[in-house]
Amino acid sequence: MTNHTDTGPSDGISASPEPRDLEVDQIIDVGQSLLVRAEALFDSLFRPWNLYQIAIAIGLFAVAHVLRAVLGPHIRTWMANRENWPKWRIRILVVIHQRLRPIFYVALLWLTVFALREWTWPSRSYLLSIVATLAFAWLFIVFVTRLIKSPFLRKFVRYGAWIYATLEILDLVGEAETLLDSAGFSVGSVRFSLLLLVQAIVILSVLIAVARLLTTSTSNKIRRNEDISPSMQVLIVKMLQIGFYGIAFYAGVKAIGIDLTGLAVLSGAIGVGLGFGLQKVVSNLVSGVIILLDKSVKPGDVISLGTTFGWINSLGARYVSVVTRDGKEYLIPNEDLITGQVVNWSHSNDFVRLDIYFGTAYHDNPREVRRIAIEAAKSVDRVLTTRPAVCHIVGFGDSSVDYILRFWISDPTGGLTNIRGNVYLALWDAFEENGISIPFPQREVKVLEGGPIKPPSVALD
Repeated sequence: MTNHTDTGPSDGISASPEPRDLEVDQIIDVGQSLLVRAEALFDSLFRPWNLYQIAIAIGLFAVAHVLRAVLGPHIRTWMANRENWPKWRIRILVVIHQRLRPIFYVALLWLTVFALREWTWPSRSYLLSIVATLAFAWLFIVFVTRLIKSPFLRKFVRYGAWIYATLEILDLVGEAETLLDSAGFSVGSVRFSLLLLVQAIVILSVLIAVARLLTTSTSNKIRRNEDISPSMQVLIVKMLQIGFYGIAFYAGVKAIGIDLTGLAVLSGAIGVGLGFGLQKVVSNLVSGVIILLDKSVKPGDVISLGTTFGWINSLGARYVSVVTRDGKEYLIPNEDLITGQVVNWSHSNDFVRLDIYFGTAYHDNPREVRRIAIEAAKSVDRVLTTRPAVCHIVGFGDSSVDYILRFWISDPTGGLTNIRGNVYLALWDAFEENGISIPFPQREVKVLEGGPIKPPSVALD
């Protein structure tokens, strides 16, 4: 009996190749396909009519350059005489003037293509029509991307759109997708590749741009609504931002085929870690929400917190921006506003009462002093007349009769020290005009005659 040992696969069953070998074979197939198409394109370029079309394209570019050099200054002079036009129209003219050469080139290309199609066979203008389509697509992308304000984002979108438009016009999208998809790896049931990365960037960019547009337009409408308090406006805007951007991210991830359910355990562990490691950050976030809900402070309020005095510029998720009179901007954590004592000078209204102290000589009539002081306070611009100023005697000092002058203002953001100084100046002028004197401290020294002057005793240990 002969023993047979099978070391290979059984009949009818073939060994499945490794995934890496499949990727390599796929890359090789795509490369060979691109090489064949490149050889065919290279061979076709040397045909007489294709050479003619290339020469026509180069010649038309030279003509467009000459037209730009000749007509550009005249168009610029014509634009300079349109000063009464709206600014948006002038901006459009400036953008067009900067792209005169490609505009002339695209126009000349299409005029030539239409003429060749009328006078000869369509195949003899095929290459020229491809060049015209590419030039028009690139020019159209340039004008559209001008709407993007960020220079980096504008260049990123422009170059990406140029690449995609070129591949689409040359009918190479399928080969490019296959090549990008072959460069990747698999983790479980999810495959990560360059194609998935490109799709993720494109889809997420579009969705985030849409979310940003919706957030901006909605926020502007909310801020213009005077029926909503400023703190509630900030809260609604923050919630809209979180909602729109969260939906955009979730929809983008689902659109590219990544299942988020598998990340539930990992995200829970990360959340617990963040809760313990970033307690202050979480506390400030929660405190920010509480501040927005209870309306204790709002943008524009004048507050005092410790030695910091200023008005609230903005409410953030982590901090409150307070601008002082000297131009400094303090970023105060939200937790300090919740746990500390905050003086809100304009919480329920903008009225603020200020007190200043002064003294006059004993020989001046106190009733006349009070009347003059009140009239002096009223003469200052920012002092309110709807809430009358008052003046009271608060004591009889060693050298003067002491008074307190109280007055009201409604614009604490304009400063407190400056208004106090203006009222003091008004008091000075009024007292000088009416003969009211501000005394110096008086001391009486009596020297007794005939008595011996004894030196102070010194205690000895």
